[in-house]
Amino acid sequence: MTIDITNPIFHDNDKAREHLEALRWPDGPYCPHCGEADPERITKLQGKSTRPGVHKCKTCRKPFSVTVGTVFERSKVPLGKWVLATQLMASSKKGMSAHQLHRMLGVTYKTAWFMAHRIREAMKETNPTPMGGEGQHIQADETYFGIKDDVRYMNKRTRKHMSSKRSVVSLVSGGKARTFHVQRANAKTVRHILVTNVHRSSELHTDEAHIYKTVGKEFAAHKHVTHSKDEYVGSEGQTTNHVENYFSVFKRGMRGVYQHCSEKHLQRYIDEFDFRFNRRDIDDMERAMEALQGITGKRLTYRRIGDGANV
Repeated sequence: MTIDITNPIFHDNDKAREHLEALRWPDGPYCPHCGEADPERITKLQGKSTRPGVHKCKTCRKPFSVTVGTVFERSKVPLGKWVLATQLMASSKKGMSAHQLHRMLGVTYKTAWFMAHRIREAMKETNPTPMGGEGQHIQADETYFGIKDDVRYMNKRTRKHMSSKRSVVSLVSGGKARTFHVQRANAKTVRHILVTNVHRSSELHTDEAHIYKTVGKEFAAHKHVTHSKDEYVGSEGQTTNHVENYFSVFKRGMRGVYQHCSEKHLQRYIDEFDFRFNRRDIDDMERAMEALQGITGKRLTYRRIGDGANV
């Protein structure tokens, strides 16, 4: 789907605010401070000294707007640019760099970088439910790319070793992915991810890696393909093709778009790729609207990003 960049929601702050209000308050405004939702207890302030979109709660007597209690709270960036940035990131299959956002939005690189991280926070899945179930299968695989931050300046022989690369483990079921950055992809780490994210009644599909042999016994069945023998679909239909398709998009994005991602921020980038992959069956506008619906109840300050919090 081609997005109409001339849409007023991307350039008119009032239209952007109305668009956000329709997404966040489909049944009318509610107070983010005390939760009051009675329309008779919510007053829209329309004084000459009041900025557009401000409401006041008669219960807790606090003013609020649609951005209070979201990742957009207290931002000085015009709301139209926030909506456009969310649309661009939700529409770009392999991601959009902060440098590209800075050029397209007309903001500084530092602001664009901060905006991108806030939008990734909105894309993050909250309270995920277990994957799979009886009669369903889970594809699990790990991949390695780049160089860990703590070995970046070591000799070339050390850097070539697998333990020097960044490790990512992904689970795919029913076309949906859930991916994790781990310090080391070993049997202990992989088991923890599987047993905390997957129903034990699921069937586990993996490659021939030894790290899955023990944990595979904890599921309804464990079937693997032998890639070393050029086997990609087993005799019983087992495969890891879907999770490898996810990795192909993820690696192209990390190498071609996000070329210098710090390891402490990697999980947030992974959440962004998961978000787009899991919603690839809907159009770009719907995907962006889902990202905007995810801004509620999340707060991300520049200090927390710099410290690597929640990554």
